[in-house]
Amino acid sequence: MVDGMDGDTLYTIGDLARRTGLSVRTIRFYSDEGVVPPACRTAAGYRLYDAAAVARLDLVRTLRDLGIDLGTVRRVLDREIGVGEVAATHAEAMDVQIRTLRLRRAVLRAIAKRGSSPEEIELMNKLARLSDEERRRIITDFIDESFAGLDVDPEFVARMRSGLPELPDDPEPEQVDAWVELAELVGDPDFRASVRRMAEFQAADRARGTGPNDAHVLAELTAEKVGAAIADGIAPDSEAARPIVDELVAAYAASSGSSDTAEFRRELLERLDVGTDVRAERYWHLLATINGWPAQPPVTPMFEWFIDALRR
Repeated sequence: MVDGMDGDTLYTIGDLARRTGLSVRTIRFYSDEGVVPPACRTAAGYRLYDAAAVARLDLVRTLRDLGIDLGTVRRVLDREIGVGEVAATHAEAMDVQIRTLRLRRAVLRAIAKRGSSPEEIELMNKLARLSDEERRRIITDFIDESFAGLDVDPEFVARMRSGLPELPDDPEPEQVDAWVELAELVGDPDFRASVRRMAEFQAADRARGTGPNDAHVLAELTAEKVGAAIADGIAPDSEAARPIVDELVAAYAASSGSSDTAEFRRELLERLDVGTDVRAERYWHLLATINGWPAQPPVTPMFEWFIDALRR
């Protein structure tokens, strides 16, 4: 340290290094960049720094430790922008980094749990790192293609569009797994074709006015009656299944304004065949897992029992 002509203390680069813990090389770099310029030089050309330079260097070190780039640091020092504005911007950036790290952690845990192959790891990482908007677009594109140009029940379509994946910032491995499986499912050409057939059949029903008026009520009735039959060990090809089938067919016929005839049973069987796909139920189960919704009991086995019984 030396005293300046006006009595202020001046510091060499070595002095600054000892005071701040920064290396001489780093301080020289900041000085060369004009971020911490020297107050003057000695006769031999050595740089000397005053108290203002020391305070400036302390601020530079603090901002750099917080991950702020040197260009922004220079603007702060030159009072082009305020420290508060910089802090807010970088806090938001850190929030994004934290979300990314949490997501990577969830992917790694899911990989460790399922023992994924290299191909699966690449797919999981790619799908998990999509933005919320990109995830929603994958599902909305699937819905758009499934119902394009068809007059189907608007309430059903609205329900489909309201059920979009919202992967949380800190997902569980099961949620990452569910999202990857959902993305693969809606990209499966066979599943897309199955859902399109359902939509076309529904549109044809609406055009003819032949579909049931209260499909939701009928679905609940089927789940209730067949669920009880399965619990009682009643096989779909047994005599005990007949009254259950007759009761259900009568309810479906009444809802459609028809009567229980052989032709109606053939049409009902076709309708149930087209509309029953375990993958469709899996679609909603995966969405529930991703979004943290309550799990719903499966109903596809009940409809499969009903279909089998009708065939017999």
